[in-house]
Amino acid sequence: MRNIIYYVAISIDGYISSTNNDISDFKADGDGVAQYLKDLQSFDTVIMGRRTYEFGYQYGLEPGQPPYPHMQHYIFSNTLQLRDKHPLVHVEGLSLDRLIKIKEMEGTDIYLCGGGVFAGWLLNNQLIDRIKIKLNPLILGSGIPMFVGVKRSYQLQELAQQNYDDLQIVEYVVTY
Repeated sequence: MRNIIYYVAISIDGYISSTNNDISDFKADGDGVAQYLKDLQSFDTVIMGRRTYEFGYQYGLEPGQPPYPHMQHYIFSNTLQLRDKHPLVHVEGLSLDRLIKIKEMEGTDIYLCGGGVFAGWLLNNQLIDRIKIKLNPLILGSGIPMFVGVKRSYQLQELAQQNYDDLQIVEYVVTY
């Protein structure tokens, strides 16, 4: 079964964006960002919630188009309606059964692209296997946390840490 890997940029106080979905203070280039972009090439599948998908609209993403042209996209939402979807874009109702079926499909590990609410729901349902963070040397003070609505604590085991001039990339296994 494939792993779901939550690979996300965070501030040192645990936010994935500011209050107004502003990510402009996060590092946008440098060796750590280049490594992240290289790492994304190893995924053939991405999952995300509606808000994360629609977040791309402000960066030129057209509704129904894939933000990552080399990946299958599964957008989990009970309300998103897309016309003229690209063949790589699939809208799914929020369903544990569907997520498990995607994990059972042939392919690489699965990239969980952002979304504190969706990530919190996945963690509560023990579906995130690894967490890989791009730790930015930044304090946002408020915003969207890495996980929303988590119901208990979870232990993590560090797998790897890479230090770059611009940020750190740290990978953990989630222990359930």
